[in-house]
Amino acid sequence: MSKRRVFDINFPADPAPKPAAAPPAPKADGAPVSESRRGPMATAISENAEALKARAVAEQNIRAENDRLAHEFVRLKALGLVVDRIPLDQISTSKLVRDRATSRDPELEELQASIRSIGLSNPIRVEEEADGSYQLIQGFRRLSAYRALYAETGAEEFAAIPAGLIAKGQDLQGLYRRMVDENLVRRDISFAEMAQLALSYAQDPDTGCDLVEDAVSHLYASAGRQKRNYIRHFAELLDMIGTCLQFAEAIPRALGLELKKRLSEEEPLAEELRQVLQNTPRPDAEAELAVLRGFLSGSLGSAEAGRSAGMTGGQAKTGVAKTTLRCAVPSGTVRCQARDGRIELAMERDFSVIDRYRLETAIAAFFAALEEGEASD
Repeated sequence: MSKRRVFDINFPADPAPKPAAAPPAPKADGAPVSESRRGPMATAISENAEALKARAVAEQNIRAENDRLAHEFVRLKALGLVVDRIPLDQISTSKLVRDRATSRDPELEELQASIRSIGLSNPIRVEEEADGSYQLIQGFRRLSAYRALYAETGAEEFAAIPAGLIAKGQDLQGLYRRMVDENLVRRDISFAEMAQLALSYAQDPDTGCDLVEDAVSHLYASAGRQKRNYIRHFAELLDMIGTCLQFAEAIPRALGLELKKRLSEEEPLAEELRQVLQNTPRPDAEAELAVLRGFLSGSLGSAEAGRSAGMTGGQAKTGVAKTTLRCAVPSGTVRCQARDGRIELAMERDFSVIDRYRLETAIAAFFAALEEGEASD
């Protein structure tokens, strides 16, 4: 019987090493080819190809970033958030009919003083024209103040004004809404000014709006229903006598509504009032308001209206001292005008809905405070 032999086989813990790569094929003369050695031409071609590829990738990334920045610029421009300093002589105000009286602005000097002291905190808004000039969309008073400062001082700092650039091609109706909504926030724009804009808007063939009713609804969509009704009434009043008025923006709401109601009820009165206004010198807003109130009461003819307006022998009464100021109260801003025998307080509020007893109490407290102050002086 044969004996079996036992063999111990030890398997290695690590895998077997890979076989070495075959050496490069020998050249014709029998010498091996070195992988690390290439001719200078091949090296240059390879490096140039890699550089071109890297350049193409970089250019593609740059184009993508430029496209992104261009879209972002257009977006910000549409929002009026791109601001630049625009020379005053490159800005025109002819595209939109303004909703502010351009002949008189007693607060323009205050705005000029503020700009001179601390600069312009709220840039105007302009739209660029095809020829590189600009059309004003928002900020007529700010632009007027800059022009006045530049004319007065000649300083270079006032030769150009900070302006937000609005993207080209916005429809005319949208541009009007931008202008109107900004001024609705301010409480000193009068019903006559808003009504005049509605009339002009309806007369502009480019707006596509023929009726004043529709113009008010579109322009003042942000205003309350009652306020829009007031604007419509003032628009009707201006349509009847507006060409004869010199200080329409000074007409208080109550007086304007009463005039419109009276002239609508008795149509011949409109022509009569126009004659009175044309034949009566009115040196200031108070004189014109006196004519309107006197005519409304039925106590004034043309000559009597002239005397009531402060005329003697055709000459205006001069030297009437007055004080104008603004006062901030919790419910808004009060505009006050005081002169001999008269004090007027005006703000955007319907005082006719306040209880009569509360009004009397408030008036009594007002004069009591005045008398107390005089006694302590």
